[in-house]
Amino acid sequence: MSIKATTKIVTPINAEARKNLDIHAGDLVRVWQKIEETKGKFRLQAFEGLVLSHKHGSESGATFTVRKVIDGIGVERIFPLYSPMIDEIELVRRSKVRRAKLYFVREQAAKEIRKKMRKVMDTKYPDEVIATDVVKKGTKVGEKEEVVAEAK
Repeated sequence: MSIKATTKIVTPINAEARKNLDIHAGDLVRVWQKIEETKGKFRLQAFEGLVLSHKHGSESGATFTVRKVIDGIGVERIFPLYSPMIDEIELVRRSKVRRAKLYFVREQAAKEIRKKMRKVMDTKYPDEVIATDVVKKGTKVGEKEEVVAEAK
């Protein structure tokens, strides 16, 4: 009985170029990844976004996290730096940040989206009372009343 060995196609990468690639948190990068469609057929797909973190320096297990927003939903991917499935890493824009890891951007983006949604709702239906507004009895439609919560 013979065991059939599966062959794996591994594309060579330029390890020196990846080692010297200077990716930091705050950079905007475009990562071209190879996606296998059918057996043996590959296509390139770009994933462009903000680098949130870069871990493990230039070791063999180095990774970097990229975040982008698609249709109002944040998508993050963790890429191994020396992965043979990554064809190219383009540096689109470099930014100076004061943190090594930008995980706080997740909450910041969520707050910003909620704020935008409120503005859209206010402008879309200006004559109607919106559920997020607190309206006192006797006020006209469209008027907003500030309510201060009392501490107990």
